[in-house]
Amino acid sequence: MNIAIPDDYHNLVRTLDCIGLLQGHDVRTFSDAAPPTSRLIEQLRDAEIIVPIRERTRFTREIIEALPKLKMFSQTGRSCHHIDLEACNERGIAVAAGSHASPYTVAEQTWAMILGSLREIPAETALMKAGQWRRRFSFGLKGRTLGVYGLGTIGRLVAATGASFGMRVLVWGRDKSLAEARARGYDTAASREEFFAQSDVLTLMVRLSKETRGLVTAQDLALMKPTALLVNTARAELIAPGVLEAALKAGRPGYAAIDVYENEPVLGGKHPLLELDNVLCTHHSAWLERETYELYFGEAFANAAAFAAGRPLKLVNSPR
Repeated sequence: MNIAIPDDYHNLVRTLDCIGLLQGHDVRTFSDAAPPTSRLIEQLRDAEIIVPIRERTRFTREIIEALPKLKMFSQTGRSCHHIDLEACNERGIAVAAGSHASPYTVAEQTWAMILGSLREIPAETALMKAGQWRRRFSFGLKGRTLGVYGLGTIGRLVAATGASFGMRVLVWGRDKSLAEARARGYDTAASREEFFAQSDVLTLMVRLSKETRGLVTAQDLALMKPTALLVNTARAELIAPGVLEAALKAGRPGYAAIDVYENEPVLGGKHPLLELDNVLCTHHSAWLERETYELYFGEAFANAAAFAAGRPLKLVNSPR
């Protein structure tokens, strides 16, 4: 079968061991970063199976209806909100997804960003390369409050690491998160306002959904300390559009560490957060490690191979 893999702008897919699962098929990868819709359609026109890389491209009804040979989406990871499932149902296109990836990679990235930001490691490196020496204090963690918004699988890892540094762990979120926090001996905030006001380091560990889109508001951020750090390694859309940039300029919170953006990839240095000195930015690299890629793509390629061989699959949609 003709199998297309768009959005491989890191050019890493063909280096994976699991690519062997697609042996015997015509596999084509495309490295364009956010190509125009017309170019994307042209690239995918002959595809029978598309393997999307996470949610880098939105497969709208317009795009799906312009791909006459398409029979299947084999999604990397389990999120399919970027694919118009109803359009797939109408055209008899199967959609299969993977399962959870390892939570450790995001937890590790979160802590790398917390420590890098509070210890100003990028700035220190730049100073040393410029022949200068640091002349101000950094922030320690012991005795400070780590706010964890959402104590799920990743949130538990982040919280445990904070506790190991002697931080007070303060949790906010749904009832399940609060109950989990109490069971683990962590503090729970009495209110949303208290959570934002007391956190010295606040991490967003919430899954993006219709209910959580725009979850964090300007009013929430205005409650944060001028010395506080907000860390987002989850999804950019959890924060209402534009409010983080405005809040950082106003000084509450004083700092941010961001790995996710509304429109990715961010090219040419064009993003409001990159213009601010109190923000540490990385390029959605939390999941960019070989083991995670092998897991995500191994599942997607196995599903694609099974579909091509006519073996039964568990689908996320109901093609007609």
